[in-house]
Amino acid sequence: MEEWVIWIILAVVLGVAEIFTLTASLGLLGAAALLTAATAALGLPIPLQLLVFTLSSAAGLLVIRPVAMRHIRQPQLQRFGVEALVGKSAYVISEVTGRDGRVRIGGEEWSARAYDETLVIPTGATVDVIEIEGATALVYPRE
Repeated sequence: MEEWVIWIILAVVLGVAEIFTLTASLGLLGAAALLTAATAALGLPIPLQLLVFTLSSAAGLLVIRPVAMRHIRQPQLQRFGVEALVGKSAYVISEVTGRDGRVRIGGEEWSARAYDETLVIPTGATVDVIEIEGATALVYPRE
């Protein structure tokens, strides 16, 4: 079997393994194997093929992979929906207890409960939204 065919087979195996692992490293090794297959098809000797594979693998793993991982792991820049309400302040429009109450969050009226069930928060108080459960805001009074 010719050398370039072996490198192609190795590239395919590494590519398939990358699909199952999603590490971005096996795919880069597969790309290095493809590059080496091209050099083998040109007729370069095995020591030079191994050198091409080693250098292209090292370049991929040390240069390309960190950049790719940085783009994959970007934090969510903005929260949406009810997640955006957590941490906001609210105005109590109907006394809030551990069982019920009403608050105004950013112009919208929400049902509310005290985060600490033993608290009673009077009308007119300012509270912080700690969590959203369904359509109910769990709030805690500001000190």
